[in-house]
Amino acid sequence: MRPVFSDRPWFGGDYNPEQWPEPVWDEDIELMREAGVNLATVGVFSWALLEPREGEYDFAWLDRVIDKLHAGGVRVDLATATASPPPWFSHRYPESLPMTAEGVRLSPGSRQAYCPSSPAYRSAAGRLVRTIAERYGEHPALQLWHINNELGCHVARCYCDESAAAFRRWLEAKYGSIAELNTAWGTTFWSQHYGSFDEILPTRATPAFGNPAQLLDFDRFSSDELLACFLAEKAILREITPEVPVTTNFMGAFRNADYWRWAPHLDVIADDLYPDPGDVDGARGAALSRDLMRSLGGGRPWILMEQATSAVNFRNANAPKRPGQMRALSYQAFARGADAILFFQWRQSAVGAERFHSAMLPHGGTDTRVWREVTALGAELRELAPIVGAPTPAQAAIVFSWDSWWALEQRGLVAHQSYLPLVSRWHGALTDAGLVVDFVRGDEDLSRYPLVIAPALYVASDEQLEQLDAAARAGSTVLVTDQTALVDARLRVRLGGYLGGLQDTLGVWIEEYTPLAEAQQRPGAIPVAPESRVAPTVRIAGDLFSGGQAVAEEWLDAVRVRDAEVLATVVDGDYAGWPALTRKARGAGSAWYLATRLGRTDTAALVRVLLADGGIVPEAVVDDRDGGFVESVRRGDALFLINHGTTPVTVAVDGTDLVTGAESHGLALEPQGVAVIARPVRAAESQREALAAIAGP
Repeated sequence: MRPVFSDRPWFGGDYNPEQWPEPVWDEDIELMREAGVNLATVGVFSWALLEPREGEYDFAWLDRVIDKLHAGGVRVDLATATASPPPWFSHRYPESLPMTAEGVRLSPGSRQAYCPSSPAYRSAAGRLVRTIAERYGEHPALQLWHINNELGCHVARCYCDESAAAFRRWLEAKYGSIAELNTAWGTTFWSQHYGSFDEILPTRATPAFGNPAQLLDFDRFSSDELLACFLAEKAILREITPEVPVTTNFMGAFRNADYWRWAPHLDVIADDLYPDPGDVDGARGAALSRDLMRSLGGGRPWILMEQATSAVNFRNANAPKRPGQMRALSYQAFARGADAILFFQWRQSAVGAERFHSAMLPHGGTDTRVWREVTALGAELRELAPIVGAPTPAQAAIVFSWDSWWALEQRGLVAHQSYLPLVSRWHGALTDAGLVVDFVRGDEDLSRYPLVIAPALYVASDEQLEQLDAAARAGSTVLVTDQTALVDARLRVRLGGYLGGLQDTLGVWIEEYTPLAEAQQRPGAIPVAPESRVAPTVRIAGDLFSGGQAVAEEWLDAVRVRDAEVLATVVDGDYAGWPALTRKARGAGSAWYLATRLGRTDTAALVRVLLADGGIVPEAVVDDRDGGFVESVRRGDALFLINHGTTPVTVAVDGTDLVTGAESHGLALEPQGVAVIARPVRAAESQREALAAIAGP
């Protein structure tokens, strides 16, 4: 297979010339040259023009577009155009339109108006893909194939009769017999015992809580159905063009598709990400998504397929990016492993639903801040060619589980919870400490990571629990948080104190638990509206925290200790005196249990202790007292420092800034400023100094 990447970063974005008169196309090519564009994604939403009537194709305009790009030195990421069926399709095949859980059939007139299980859709999509592949498979401009677009973005779950039939087939393949399904789903509860697979429906709207195992299986099935759409197109492309790489664009930490199951089928991971410029934690959240993409690809370089140059158009209020912010976030992606920095889109639309979504070439033309920033970034990226293909090594791992995400957010649990914030607080704390994080499934060998964190691994397989234990025995520092291993992969409660085999690893078991957010609702009290309720807290005491105390938020487990050391205890409330944080020496490493949730400052304090426990030295110790976020990431032989904050910082690292050519020590890094420092690996003496600094007083 041909290489995905070139000897310098790909730079460009979605190109939709069909929205413009043909004379504009020549101007586009000239401006692309000026901006340094070398890759364009073409044809994403072109089905209606490519196949104006069923079985009738018109490629003349696309031929001219691709030829012009090739002549201009721009490679093509060619889409299969299956993301949005044309009006004639839904008119002729109305049964292909998706249905909500409440039985509402969605209409065309937008995008992604198809049921992923629809035979009519899959057949029509397959014919289009084959025709495109046969026509352009040998075109010299073709760099890679782009299947569909943001699969599941708008229709991640369909509840129509076609989906019901597909769900039953999926279940029969998984369980083999209806008896096995009844056992797995626990259908003795609420008289849900099934006599045949024909009786099973999707998880449509029900009078009360649905069957938890059925809900989880429908989430798994729905992710697999979207993946099946991808795989059907990929099979055609691989048949006709076996040497051309294939991808599709993920959407960061996207709830509705289990990207662990998808990733092995992509030749290169690609991602679309639009952090909110007005969110003070937007850059931290973006760092999480970048690390997830690199992890899904096994550490290999990946593609930032879409981002905005400035404002988007889909939030209630769409703030523009601040001067330099687009550049800073682009460098963040490159530092964390992206060898392609692309945008949606090349030329800002004048018509359609996304006409106020920013682009590389904005409505105002070339005499604009956005255009100047785009051309400057294109020039800078060319200078980073020596780093293309270099690894971004991680010092810590976080177990990330789509099963836990889906199951933890079901109704009928102890409290309504959101999974992603429980993960992001740990990723954010490690990132603030100067570490790069890999995400892991948890059932693979984890022993290569000095630090492993399993936050809210609610659905835990025996294999995952065994690998966490093995990592501790091999020398890793392993932290497990509340809500871990309450149930197995079939959502059966792990009886006898939860945690399963981790009870031996951690030396603790759980007697009961309480969601602190409900503690204000005392008998006889005036009810407090959920949106105005303030989550109560309790204090915990431990020498590792500043002033000897920390604040426990949201949740608290009643922990029973067997053979672990208690490092922090609850100070007040019903659980005063109970353990809040424990540590057990396990083999060559250690296993920690945190029975509550901590705010940012206290989480950072605990992370410093974990780093010292594991002898982990971050790339740079960042002073974050102003509340900003200065990111430090090593890729290859270069250290990237990115100031996402609002105040200048001074670089205290020796080396040469590859961006400016200046000596880096003492270099002022303005807000949204970037330094790429070439320097040797830190000497042992400096490592000892850094370790002493992060350990704190």
